[in-house]
Amino acid sequence: MNGEQPIFTCKAHVFHIDPKTKRSWMPASSTAVSVSFFYDSSRSLYRIISVEGQKAVINSTVTPNMTFTKTSQKFGQWSDVRANTVYGLGFSSEIELQKFIDKFNEVKEATRNAISKVTSNGASVVTPVSSANASPITARAATGTDSTDNLLEPPGSAALPQNQIKEEEIPHPRSHSVSVCRVTRAQVIKLSKRNQLPICN
Repeated sequence: MNGEQPIFTCKAHVFHIDPKTKRSWMPASSTAVSVSFFYDSSRSLYRIISVEGQKAVINSTVTPNMTFTKTSQKFGQWSDVRANTVYGLGFSSEIELQKFIDKFNEVKEATRNAISKVTSNGASVVTPVSSANASPITARAATGTDSTDNLLEPPGSAALPQNQIKEEEIPHPRSHSVSVCRVTRAQVIKLSKRNQLPICN
């Protein structure tokens, strides 16, 4: 049985930062999609995963250094350096955004505690890394530190100051090895259906 279990699911519009300009958002989903936190008990890892159709629009392993930044009432973002992208989420309300932020911080703290526990026992920490060339179907896990400046909110939403992510914060896509942690679209759907997670409306 797969060691990954969904622990929280909500609905949001998913965006990726434009890799060329690093200044604007590109829609990664055509509508609000399920965004789930998964916990892999065999590796003590938490991931944020979202699939639309045949495509993984988010596959991000949460690390203690990541920060989710609220940039407006209904929008927030985080950087996954090893996945070579910045993810943005647009929610239907500030309350739904706050629920996601609370879960993100809870998972980040749990990750920090798990790493502290492992390192205090003298064991080595296995840190998964990603390939930027990951197949959308066999999406690979990604970890990384987060250092995001405030970015633009998605088009059509409230105006924000125009800032950008620094190019040096995004590593070359071939600078990391392929992860041993994978999830397929079928696994995500199967786990989501089996666990009947509460969906944020």
